[in-house]
Amino acid sequence: MRKIKRKAKIYIPDPKFNDVLVTRFVNHLMKNGKKSLAYKIFYSAMNKIDLIKKNEEKSSIEIWKSGLKNVTPYVEVKSRRMGGSNIKIPVSIPSTIRITKAMKILVTCASIRNEKTMANKLAFEIWDAFNEQGESIKRKENIHKMAEANKAFSHFRF
Repeated sequence: MRKIKRKAKIYIPDPKFNDVLVTRFVNHLMKNGKKSLAYKIFYSAMNKIDLIKKNEEKSSIEIWKSGLKNVTPYVEVKSRRMGGSNIKIPVSIPSTIRITKAMKILVTCASIRNEKTMANKLAFEIWDAFNEQGESIKRKENIHKMAEANKAFSHFRF
């Protein structure tokens, strides 16, 4: 074996929802090591979602989880040098990396929105992802379209 198997990280559950997935998301949301600020942004976004939802019987954390599931990509393309050219090969993504990519997509798409605060940006992006619309869903679909377009090269897997 050339590659050493990486040890799985152990995450401590967050204080409010007692969920490890929330801690992972807050770690992606965090900038410059300011985790308490990232938690404030996430929790205020959850409160905004509670205000946004009208006749939805789901809680805000369930809306966030289903929005995250809607954004999750299942395949991606990786470049590989064949002969003198680079070709893009579609590869399925392992489940842990899938969740990480979905979180990164959600955070980056929220940060480029045109709302006033990051909590508002994140809340509306989560709501759009829950309703299967918005920039994060477009990014996921673009990843899947690229993989579908390069399906002819799938037999060159790594």
